[in-house]
Amino acid sequence: MIKFSFLLILCATMTTVEAQQNNSKTKIKKTTKRIVEKQIIKTTPKIRLTTDSGIIVIRLYDSTPLHRDNFIKLVRQHFYDSLLFHRVIKDFMIQGGDPESKNAPPSIELGNGGPGYTIPAEFDTSLFHKKGVLAAAREGDQVNPQKASSGSQFYIVQGKIFSDAEMDAIEIKKGIKIPENHRTVYRTIGGTPFLDMNYTVFGELESGNEVVDKIAGAARDANNRPLQDIRMKMEIIGEDIKTVIKAKSKK
Repeated sequence: MIKFSFLLILCATMTTVEAQQNNSKTKIKKTTKRIVEKQIIKTTPKIRLTTDSGIIVIRLYDSTPLHRDNFIKLVRQHFYDSLLFHRVIKDFMIQGGDPESKNAPPSIELGNGGPGYTIPAEFDTSLFHKKGVLAAAREGDQVNPQKASSGSQFYIVQGKIFSDAEMDAIEIKKGIKIPENHRTVYRTIGGTPFLDMNYTVFGELESGNEVVDKIAGAARDANNRPLQDIRMKMEIIGEDIKTVIKAKSKK
């Protein structure tokens, strides 16, 4: 009985040791297991906007991500290809992005079409309507008090030079404050300060302001639609994609 008890104890001890060793091996296996993660890091691409009047290159802002991502998505889908600049006003802006303009007959008023959704406003006090910025069109305040942007329609500011007296009057009328650094730009380069914080600015031209000037000066009808169609095509350029592989321990 003593020998049997000793054997039982010995077996039990060996079983416990083996279990501990197995558990130890299991723990080691778990702590050394590696998970490989792949991360895609992308720099914001630029947009090449080709028109009948020349080429414009646009840089989108990262500080307005909803508008940036939506615009890139539509460009990738070739949404804008063959659409018109349907509204142009000298010393103000040029507007496009209405899908109904693609096959629109002459003299038809445009500007009511879109992809079927809007984008929440993304106002940033550092972004303002200087000459050459890209901004989102939208419906008026009466039907759109949240100032949500059209899902596709945009405009590029041509603008004009403003004096301090003119900007003072805008501040009083609009109930806004135009910072001095913005005033400096409006006094020298120009823009449309009365639109600030009312329409989302989400990019700017890197080149092609002369093209905007040409389009803005086109002959137009009573609805500010150019008498001769000015079509557009957009494509992504300068896209940089990097792959980063990271290994992590899983405990």
